[in-house]
Amino acid sequence: MLKNKTAIVTGGTRGIGLAIVKKYLENGANVAITGSRQETVDKAMNELAEYEGRIMGMFPDLCNPDEVAKSFESVKNKFGSVDILANNAGISSRTSLYDYTIEEFSKIMDINIKAVFVCSQAAARIMKEQGGGVIINTSSMVSKYGQPSGCGYPMSKFAVDGLTQSLARELAKDKIRVNAVAPGVTKTDMVAALPKDMVERISAGIPLGRVGEPVDIANAYLYLASDIADYVTGVVLRVDGAAMT
Repeated sequence: MLKNKTAIVTGGTRGIGLAIVKKYLENGANVAITGSRQETVDKAMNELAEYEGRIMGMFPDLCNPDEVAKSFESVKNKFGSVDILANNAGISSRTSLYDYTIEEFSKIMDINIKAVFVCSQAAARIMKEQGGGVIINTSSMVSKYGQPSGCGYPMSKFAVDGLTQSLARELAKDKIRVNAVAPGVTKTDMVAALPKDMVERISAGIPLGRVGEPVDIANAYLYLASDIADYVTGVVLRVDGAAMT
């Protein structure tokens, strides 16, 4: 489905991000992975050793426009294009409003919003020049429903939804589609850090009867990146088993 295309996946070293990377590679794409540090990138690259020649790893500061632009340009130079950007990097929080520090709040906003903006801008500049592309952002079910603590996380994902819909309208003229995937409760390290009773309470509201697997989310990313979704833009696609509806 993605033969001869090149994708960049931020936060692609584990969890949902790594599942997206694997799904893209299985479907013929070349993939560049970004991680927070060299050790995590190297670990992911070793796990994907069978795809040598079709993968590359990097660890730019995603909030630094110069570093991101340089890294994305290196992807274009290696593979010839940047066709897909999966803005997956993100962090969560469960801190109560009463205990939230401005430092923690700023970190959430930087990784979950600023980095998405910076990476989208860098990718869009390349995509416009080459005649089009696809940007896919990771939202969350909590962008719609909120959560009982850690208000910065749903706030940041609500912003991602707004950015997605705005860029879809702005970049359509340049043949750049922009969508988002909003996962529900998914078996990742982030969910593993939640209290067990909270996960059970949330899972009880999932009509399909189970929490999601990373591959469930990756399948949505594959669809939106492919030509099958050629007329789909500005969509926040929920992949949550109809949770909390």
